Amino acid sequence: MVYDVIILGSGPAGWTAGIYTVRAGHKTLLIAGIRWGGQLMLTTLVENFPGFPDGIQGPELMMNMQKQSEKLGVEVMNTDFTQADFTSTPFKITADGKVYEAKSVIITTGADSIWLGVPGEMQLRGKGVSTCATCDAFFFRNKDVVVVGGGDSAMEEALYLSQVAKSVTIVHRRDAFRASRAMQDRVLANKKIKILWNKMITKYLGTDHVTGVMLKDTVSGSEEEWKTDGVFVAIGHKPNTDFFKGIELDSKGYIVRKEVFDRDGLLKYRSATNVPGVFVAGDVFDYRYKQAITAAGFGCMAALDADRYLSELHSSP
Repeated sequence: MVYDVIILGSGPAGWTAGIYTVRAGHKTLLIAGIRWGGQLMLTTLVENFPGFPDGIQGPELMMNMQKQSEKLGVEVMNTDFTQADFTSTPFKITADGKVYEAKSVIITTGADSIWLGVPGEMQLRGKGVSTCATCDAFFFRNKDVVVVGGGDSAMEEALYLSQVAKSVTIVHRRDAFRASRAMQDRVLANKKIKILWNKMITKYLGTDHVTGVMLKDTVSGSEEEWKTDGVFVAIGHKPNTDFFKGIELDSKGYIVRKEVFDRDGLLKYRSATNVPGVFVAGDVFDYRYKQAITAAGFGCMAALDADRYLSELHSSP
């Protein structure tokens, strides 16, 4: 059997794409992965996804999306794919030792946050430990928070948090930021932001919620306890693109999303890759917004682009 569409990934982008492709009448297989659901499976209360006035737990939101997709007819495999061959059509995706073929593929494999990997981090994720200020700043209004990192992302997190938190402390393991000068200037000029140079977190403190961290001086080796209500880890993300040979990636490893125009100069596809028939959506290319709602929107766009591609494919002589 050759599927019309195979979707790789099962976050908001993947489930949304599946809803749209199957409703367009396309035979759709979604390979969700063993760790299905993406970043929202590590999130507690989600208050910024439209339609839930009282908020919704991240895993519940993902389960609802899966149920909706399956109800509409999307075939779902909760396994990891091990190979993606885009050298010829139909495209070939290997999972569980079997090869599945498709006329088009939508890649929505997302990006994983890079964590510190210190004691207490896993237990306190969503309980004061976060990687997204845009998502969680609301919960830290008038509280003291820590941001870990020294790049542009850390500067952006700190500046965003400074609008709602009582105080923001940036913890950086070196004596200078690697962020752009413009971002550094904005942070240094902000009176609500304090910087701890040459410091690294070695442990999170707290049981049900973060109460503080242990800081180690990277020069002297001395340690101290630092009280805080929340920690935002901003040391980067790793896009899940290891198996996509032949797909163009940027310098950070994210898939390059392309706009394709027809012969009349009109926009044809907004979510294309360098391989015709392969489309992309969500955090696997988007390292700027990284929101559930934008991922879902990109999933819709990729599905509509795939639908147009398949329509033209079927109508061609």
